[in-house]
Order: sequence, then C-alpha cells, then structure tokens
Amino acid sequence: MLAYIPSPSSGAIHIGPLQIRAYGLMIALGVLAAVKLASARWERRGGNPEDLTAVATWAVPAGLVGARLYHVITDYQRFQGRWLHAFAIWEGGLGIWGGVALGALVGWFVARRRGLDATAMLDACAPAIPLAQAIGRLGNWFNQELFGRPTTLPWGLEIDPAHRPAGYLDVATFHPTFLYESLWNLLVVFVVVWADRHFNMSRGRLFAFYVACYTVGRFWIEALRIDDAHHVLGLRLNDWTSILVFAAAVAFLLLRKPTPATDAPLVDVGSSDSEQPGHEDTGR
Repeated sequence: MLAYIPSPSSGAIHIGPLQIRAYGLMIALGVLAAVKLASARWERRGGNPEDLTAVATWAVPAGLVGARLYHVITDYQRFQGRWLHAFAIWEGGLGIWGGVALGALVGWFVARRRGLDATAMLDACAPAIPLAQAIGRLGNWFNQELFGRPTTLPWGLEIDPAHRPAGYLDVATFHPTFLYESLWNLLVVFVVVWADRHFNMSRGRLFAFYVACYTVGRFWIEALRIDDAHHVLGLRLNDWTSILVFAAAVAFLLLRKPTPATDAPLVDVGSSDSEQPGHEDTGR
C-alpha cells in the first residue's frame, strides 16, 4: 500500500495525568457545534437563543440515552453476561435512530412546555443535528470501529489486528465507513441550509427533509459495513430502518402543506404557558 489512513494507537488522549476518551470528546464537540449553530438559526428567526439552549439541556442527554438504548436493544448479544458494559458509552455504540427519536421527542415536549413553537425549533435544528453527527462519527476512528469491507483504495483505513473481525485477520485496510458517513453528514448540512433558503420548509418539513437526506446516505454506507448485525430478508437491520424512516419522512413532506412564514410564530400563542411572544418566564 502506497497510501492509507492510519488508525490512532489509542482511544484516549493524554494531557499530562489527565486521560480523555476521544470518543466522548468528539461527541461533546459535536453537541457544542450543533447547539451553537441551532441557537444562531433560532435567533435569526426571531427567537431567544437562551430558549434553545434550555431545550437542548434536556434534549441532548435524552438523545444520548436514546442512542445507547437503541444500540443495546438491537445488539443485545454483545452485552450478554456483562450487562454493566451497557453503561460504558466511551467504548462506542450509539444508535443515531434512537438518539434523534428520543432527543427530538423530549426537545419537542420541553419546547411546548415553554410555550414555544416546537416544530419551528425542530426546523432550526435540522442542519445542526447532522453537524453533530459528522463530528461525533470521528470518535469511531479512535476506537477503530464501524469500518467496512476490505479495500486497496488510497484512502483505505488501516486497522490493527486486534480490531479486525474474524475472517479478516490477514487484511490490513478497510473502507472507512465512519468517514464516509461523516462527510455525507456535512453534505446534508449544506443541502438542508440551501433548501431552507430556497424553499418554504416550515412546519417541520425541513426537519423531515434532513431525515430523508440522512437515510439515503446511511443506506448505502450500511451496505459496506462488515461488523456483526441482525439481518432481515438479506438486509441489515439498519438498512430496513433507513428504508422505513425515509418513507415516513417523504410521506410527511408530501402530506404536510407549507405555511407562509408570517403565519408561523415562534411562540405558540395557544399554549397556556405563554401569553405573548415576548414573554421571558423560563421557569415553567
């Protein structure tokens, strides 16, 4: 091999006596970048960025819990006999499906409780979530996980023998599927922002558009992976999830009629928690 992508020798970053798990660090950096982008978008739409930060305080932990639950449930065989490792998030293993689902659900509930337009907030977060995914995926590089089939391409990922799956011990380089997904997510960020600027994507339609775009990439990237996974009718479980979620997102886009921006207030005036758009009672 004349060229390849090397893998880090350790999943931790050492700063003196301090050890930082790179996987967790990448997730944290992704969350910070996403909250910053979403807050800026919410403010440009006339909202209070502090409201979005307050909602994220609940939605982000819920997303992490949902992501871990999805992974543990769908790959339960990996934890049989060692169930305490289900809490070891730093070892890797977060399912984006559970993360987005529970995070969005909790965020929507908290936003409603604060008297905010929850669907408008989801739209503000639409490009921020794939940004977090793009950065967080780099944590898989440090853990030498979520790579694909063997390849001799110049961007093949070198995997240490200890991390190679059975049957591939004599193969050194593999498709860096985590990198493919990270780059795909960055593309989704730009496509979602472009769509938001050129089309009327209000009332949750922008969030659905993000979901549809992500699932397209996840489908073909999943087909390259060789890690253990449940298969149904010849497809990996996550491929079926991509198909179903894509269909749901497209159906929502087709059935949900756009609303003129002037008819979509950021504060739900019908909520008992708010009396006027400018209220600042954030303790409810």
